[in-house]
Amino acid sequence: MARRSGLLFAAALALALGFVYRPAAAGLGAEPSWEEARALLKQGKPGEAKAAFESLVRKYRDEPDLYLFLALTELRLRNPQAAETQVRRALKLAPEHAEARTLLGWIELEVHHDYDAAIAEYSRVVQLRPEFPEGHNNLGAAWLKKGDLAKARESFDRALAIRADYTEALSNRGWTYVKEKDWRRARADFEKALAIDAGHEGALYGLSQVLRETRNYSGAQEALAKLTERSFNFVYWLERGEIQLLRYYWVLILVAVALFVRAKYKNGLRGILHGR
Repeated sequence: MARRSGLLFAAALALALGFVYRPAAAGLGAEPSWEEARALLKQGKPGEAKAAFESLVRKYRDEPDLYLFLALTELRLRNPQAAETQVRRALKLAPEHAEARTLLGWIELEVHHDYDAAIAEYSRVVQLRPEFPEGHNNLGAAWLKKGDLAKARESFDRALAIRADYTEALSNRGWTYVKEKDWRRARADFEKALAIDAGHEGALYGLSQVLRETRNYSGAQEALAKLTERSFNFVYWLERGEIQLLRYYWVLILVAVALFVRAKYKNGLRGILHGR
């Protein structure tokens, strides 16, 4: 789900590293240091990557891709303001640079929490590249955060019409159903996503919530157990403990009811035996 900013950053990084709408300029593409700089960023060495990108900028000042990757590098270095400056430089050079607009949309959504600005950026990306499901999914995530479930689901439906096995869109659409307490449809989307990717965090967490709300506590615990195996997230551990308490609570209630019924039965039986 869109609530996980760390995962959303990973998605934005993957977008820029692997989901390329257009090739870099011929001169930049021929530079060995261009590939090396991107490799450093992908390997988790943002400091070294930044130095390499900045060196290239001195030679290719009008290449928007360099500013995009500098923006990504600044995010990895936890400098969101510097990242926004760089991505806006990219867009000044190339207003229709879809990757740069995608990253700016992410910054508006996750850093500034400006949902309208994020929706505007993602809508522009969808106009530029309607054939890519990622754009529709990002737009849906922004609508979901704003609270417009109908528009969010419409965007997720469009993403899934392009790629039926798009797990992120399935999981996100499932969360729109969670918001509406439509547990049946939510569960169907989460389970479909998990059939494709058994470790999908958003779908696992969503399924745990659905199972919890429908009082399938053992199933909810199982989903949360899978999450805690993959991520030391305090929220998952806390909810797992809460569900354990709920399971014991219902067991205690049932035991108490059984004891009460048994006592009433015995009292009634004594009354009959003593002629009361």
